[in-house]
Amino acid sequence: MPLWLSGIVAFALAYLLAPHMRKVALRYRFVDLPNERKIHRDPLPLLGGAAIFAGVLGSFLAGALWRNWLETPYLGVVIGASMLFIIGLLDDYYKTRGKDFSVGIRFVVQILAALMVPLFGGAIQGFTSPFGGHHFVAIPPYLSLFLTLLWIVGVTNVFNFLDGVDGLAAGIAAISATTLFFVALIKGDTASAWFAIAVTGAAVGFLRHNFYPARIIMGDAGSTVLGYLLASIASVGAFKSATVVSIGVPILALGVPIFDAVRVVFLRARAGRPVYKPDQNHVHHWLLRLGLTQVQTVTVVYLISACFSLVSMLVLLLNRG
Repeated sequence: MPLWLSGIVAFALAYLLAPHMRKVALRYRFVDLPNERKIHRDPLPLLGGAAIFAGVLGSFLAGALWRNWLETPYLGVVIGASMLFIIGLLDDYYKTRGKDFSVGIRFVVQILAALMVPLFGGAIQGFTSPFGGHHFVAIPPYLSLFLTLLWIVGVTNVFNFLDGVDGLAAGIAAISATTLFFVALIKGDTASAWFAIAVTGAAVGFLRHNFYPARIIMGDAGSTVLGYLLASIASVGAFKSATVVSIGVPILALGVPIFDAVRVVFLRARAGRPVYKPDQNHVHHWLLRLGLTQVQTVTVVYLISACFSLVSMLVLLLNRG
């Protein structure tokens, strides 16, 4: 199965559809309205998530020519991603009308989407102990379910937090997905490799239209789907048969959004504010306040993310050695 085809299909669809989604968004006023928290000062088309989702879905359908997805957890992943895309579009629509969509409903849908992964056999199941003959230590089913849901819902939201500067979320998604692609190759997991490189392709294809100055943005329909896909790929692939040490590989691969979100949530909780309420305490806001331009800010965060990814690969390779 030519894995490169997955990335090409996803890239082509995202790249070609983004301009059309921009026209549709402008025509129907599906635009993100500026406010005191956001960096942009003009309304921006919000349907970029549709181009990203179409790229990944197209890759999934192309992969069906070689693989029966019914035999893998990735059918559940696509179902869950579809649920998040739909609720994300609804959330984005409310934003275009200056309203807030229910946080509770979004959270319930995120949990239901995350449930699709263990339901189709993609739960975090355990780890290989480095002691006593490297035997596999299974996690009890209830703990497996809890950890899988916590991981997927958590990464879904931290990626949504990251989407605040032109090109940032798409670029970080591409770096993280490429890392998970190589992890899957090393583990011999072609299904996870196919999906990981699809996310890379879709993110890069969209990034061509989203880098500063952005002509279209992904909205929640894009950022939550990207976070969900990355978390699911890690759950299905990178966490499978992981040793105690290499458990940190997917966490490091997604290091920038995870550590940034943990820091911001801590600051919000300490200040007595709701942890889900957006503010300007993210790393990209901090870099902008230091005087960096948007391009410089995004480049710095890209480099930090690349360093996290390199460390994760070194951990995996050294652990295998």
